[in-house]
Amino acid sequence: MNATWRTYLLWFAQEHIEFRFAEIQSLLSLFNIDMRYLERPKDEPYWIVQFASEKDVHLLASRSVSLRNCLELWSRAKTVQNLHEKLKNVPPKIMAPYFRPEKSFKIEVETFCRHFTQKEKIDKIETFSYLPLEGPVNLKNPDVTLQYIEYYGTISNNPPELPYEVFFGRWVASGLRQLIKKLSLKTRKFIGNTSMDPQLSLLMANQAKVKEGDIILDPFVGTGSLLVAAAHFGGYVLGTDIDYLMLHARTRPSRINQKRRETDESIKANMKQYNLEHRYLDVLVNDFSVPFWRDDFQFDAIITDPPYGIREATEKIGTAKENCIIKEEHLPTHIPAKIEYGISNIYKDLLAFSAKHLKVGGCVVCWFPVFREDYHESGLPSHPCLKLTANSEQVLSKKTSRRLLTFEKIRPPSQEELDTIHSQITDFREKYYTAREETRQERRMKEARIRKENHLKYKENIKKVE
Repeated sequence: MNATWRTYLLWFAQEHIEFRFAEIQSLLSLFNIDMRYLERPKDEPYWIVQFASEKDVHLLASRSVSLRNCLELWSRAKTVQNLHEKLKNVPPKIMAPYFRPEKSFKIEVETFCRHFTQKEKIDKIETFSYLPLEGPVNLKNPDVTLQYIEYYGTISNNPPELPYEVFFGRWVASGLRQLIKKLSLKTRKFIGNTSMDPQLSLLMANQAKVKEGDIILDPFVGTGSLLVAAAHFGGYVLGTDIDYLMLHARTRPSRINQKRRETDESIKANMKQYNLEHRYLDVLVNDFSVPFWRDDFQFDAIITDPPYGIREATEKIGTAKENCIIKEEHLPTHIPAKIEYGISNIYKDLLAFSAKHLKVGGCVVCWFPVFREDYHESGLPSHPCLKLTANSEQVLSKKTSRRLLTFEKIRPPSQEELDTIHSQITDFREKYYTAREETRQERRMKEARIRKENHLKYKENIKKVE
């Protein structure tokens, strides 16, 4: 059995580095793929791994948006000379199926953190003339693509003279990077100020292990970016939000040159734009603190980005007035008042809802804002029926970040557990504005000190002149 395992190079896009491992692990679990790590993944844009079947490689690449491409690795070395020596000693039975006279080929040269001219690339290709390639060259649509990669580290403004690592192998599959451009917010019909970046939306859908036929919910749906990603991977999507104006596209446009919303802007229009309308169930105006789903209704996954109270308000239906009663004649035209829906309560409700309405084995994937200096895993939201399986950071500023959390439901909850949350969550919104005010005060004090110092220097210079 061990003889069937082959070594592969997974080559990643050098962005959202923290999210790679969580995405790949989720996809391995989703497709029940067995993958061996030959080296522990680090910050480099590549992993060296083994698969028992090339079908597994294609399956993984068909869903990953972090992965650029995958090579069957034939040679790897610290120097170019050593690479060629190793490549010449590769058993013929490995290369022979791809070097037949009827198979066309091409060789690509890629560098990381260093630019090669076309002539330099051709010179590199010529060094592989000893390979027993018998078929014709085809640069547009070859049967076999061979890749040579030189890795110069990750510091682009000061690369070394010689590469740290060199690789050579057969291209097997490319990741789903082209989908990021296809779903770009620049060309999307309906967007808002907080519409999720397509790459992050797709990463969330992958971490939720969305598959064909799943029913997916976003309880803070906004303009539906997460629904688009989930629908693309085969999910039937539902969304809810308390913001009536947003769901009906009556808010101020987010695009700079757009003065008013078009009449046909909607989440449904987005789904239609990407030929996903058949995956769209509905979006509903709903206060998440008062869910209206049947107790026995269950979702395969919940994917969401709850509001933090910074760019979008954290609100729920309510009033500060005591014993408030609406007269019956006013009910048809009554617009309910809203009160603050604190972050602690939002995540308490979200996890309790997920424990109740997720299928066992289903995932809830959500963003959670933190102050970086205060962060500790014990301060994350938790629930006894949900297991934290992934926790990745996206840095927002010097002081703040948000973490993408993935929880998997491990068992049904008891009634007591539906109301349980085991951590004290910091009120991000309150601390955020307190920190901003402190920063402003520090800036004003610094400016005042500089003005005072400059004034004293000016007086000293005047005295010297006199």
